[in-house]
Amino acid sequence: MKRFTLSLLALTLAAGQALANTPNITALEKAARAEGQLASVGMPDSWANWKDTWRDLKTHYGLAHMDTDMSSAQEIAKFAAEKEQATADIGDVGEAFGPIAVQQGVSQPYKPSTWEDIPTWAKDQDGHWALAYTGTIAFIVNKQLVKDAPSSWADLRSGSYKVSVGEVGVASQANNAVLAAAFATGGNEQDLSPALDLFAELAKQKRLSLNNPVVANLEKGEVEVGILWDFNALGYRDQIDRERFAVVIPSDGSVTSGYTTIINKYAKNPNAAKLAREYIFSDAGQINLARGYARPIRAEKLSLPDDVAAKLLPAAQYAKARPIADGKAWEASAKQLPRQWQERVVIHLQ
Repeated sequence: MKRFTLSLLALTLAAGQALANTPNITALEKAARAEGQLASVGMPDSWANWKDTWRDLKTHYGLAHMDTDMSSAQEIAKFAAEKEQATADIGDVGEAFGPIAVQQGVSQPYKPSTWEDIPTWAKDQDGHWALAYTGTIAFIVNKQLVKDAPSSWADLRSGSYKVSVGEVGVASQANNAVLAAAFATGGNEQDLSPALDLFAELAKQKRLSLNNPVVANLEKGEVEVGILWDFNALGYRDQIDRERFAVVIPSDGSVTSGYTTIINKYAKNPNAAKLAREYIFSDAGQINLARGYARPIRAEKLSLPDDVAAKLLPAAQYAKARPIADGKAWEASAKQLPRQWQERVVIHLQ
C-alpha cells in the first residue's frame, strides 16, 4: 500500500488548512497513536459504512478497533453506569440524544478542524456533539413477500403484510419512524398521537412485527416491510440482493434527522476518540459515510465520486421529508415515547 509522508487529515480536509503542520493535530495524532486502540458503541461496520473509517484509522494511525452494537439510549446509560471503569471511548447516537448526553454529564467536547463547515443547527456550541450525517426515514420492502409495495403511510393501513419498526422507545431510528409517521398523519414533534394511532391499528390487525429490521432478519426473509433510515435501507438492499428489495421514501411525509458522535467523558482512549471524530469530519471520512448511503453534513463542501452519487435515491422522493423544527418538543416527546408505545401500541399485541 502507498505510504503517506503527510498526515492523511491534511490531504482530506479543505485546501489551505495544512492541518498536519499545526501543533494541535500533530500532538493529537501522536497521543492517539500512543493509545493505539479505540472502543466504540453503536457504530457497527454495516451502519453508514463505518467499516471504511475503522479501516482507515487502522491503516493510517495504527488504531485497533472494536465495536459493541447498541441503541442510543443504551450507549448513554453505559457511559453513565461505567464511569471511570469505562469500556467504550466513543458512540454514535441520534440527534435527540446528543443534548441528553450533555445533560447527564457523560460526554466531553472536541471541535474538529472543519467545525465552521457544520451548520449551527447541527452542533453543540461547546463541541460536545455535532451531526456527522443525516438520514431520512424510508420503507424497505421484500418484493418476494409483498406484491403491492406501499409507497406511503396511508398504504400501510390497507396492506396484508407485516410491518417491522424496531425498538421504539429505545432506538433513535425507531423513534424517528414514529415521528415521520406523525408528520405524515397530522402530528408534529409535540403531538405523536396520530402516529401512535396508526401503529395501534397495525397492532390490532396483528400486522405489527416485533422482528427488528436489521440486515440479518431481512436476509432471512423475516421482515416484509421495514421502517428505517434510508442509508440503512439502501445499504442492506445492496448487501443482500438489490433486486429483492425496494426502498422508498413515504410520499406523504417523512423526517430527516441525523447522528452525532459522543466522546465518553471517562474514555480510556480519549485522544483516539478525538482523532476519530476529526477524521469523520474530514473529506475522506465524510465520503466514507456517503458510501454508506448517508448524507454527509459537509455535503456542500464535497465533490462526491460518481459511483457514490449513483447509490442515492432520486431527490424527488424527498419532497415531503422535513427536518425536526422543534428540537425541545421532540426531546420531551422522545422521553415519553417508551411509556406511550407500551400503553397505546404494544398492549394490542397481547
